[in-house]
Amino acid sequence: MKKALFLSLATSSLLLVTTVSMPATEIAKWTFETSQPLAAPGAANWLTNISAEVGTGTASALHSGASVYTTPAGNGSAHSISSTNWTVGDLYQFEASTVGFSTIQLEWDQASSGTGPGDFKLFYSTDGSAFSQFGSDYTILVNGAPNAAWNSSTVNPAFHYIVDLSSITALDNISTAYFRLVDGNTTSANGGTVAATGTDRVDNFTIEIVPEPQSLSLCLLGGLGILSCRFARRKK
Repeated sequence: MKKALFLSLATSSLLLVTTVSMPATEIAKWTFETSQPLAAPGAANWLTNISAEVGTGTASALHSGASVYTTPAGNGSAHSISSTNWTVGDLYQFEASTVGFSTIQLEWDQASSGTGPGDFKLFYSTDGSAFSQFGSDYTILVNGAPNAAWNSSTVNPAFHYIVDLSSITALDNISTAYFRLVDGNTTSANGGTVAATGTDRVDNFTIEIVPEPQSLSLCLLGGLGILSCRFARRKK
């Protein structure tokens, strides 16, 4: 009977074998804690040379009008990048080498003021010239009522985005991959019209590889070993 009970427990334990995702490998990440844009390049001029804090890469931004760039509180961190004077087609850009990497994925935090842009598009490129949109437009939440406002100590997952680009194999193992967050239309985050003073901010933009699942079977087999030992002791 004891043997039958042990086999029953073993079978039940094996049914619990599962997988978990390990942390993603970061290729480049911009937290804007040390790389902070201080220049005001003027209308139709690039803001450039914002270095990644993790890995190697460069962020930049472009507005058709004269935008003011600041570094207010991030999503649970001291700083993010924020800019004003948004019109359709204005953008943030991030670029990094993916040599030695495949199955690319992006993560970032993004929010707008009530009169900031409420609709964005994600574009990618392998040469920095020809860009293709990935997926549909995505909605930006208001930073503040009725949502919680960004602050330096609390991360709000409602403002977090994850996009799996592993199906775009052209982004794998290339000298420079480019990604753009582009203002999609004139609708503001509060449903009105984007105003010149409206802002959009981005934090923790990360280029990484899709994490591979890892099995928990070894942990469960260890549990079976403990059960086996207990039954062996009872037999003595």
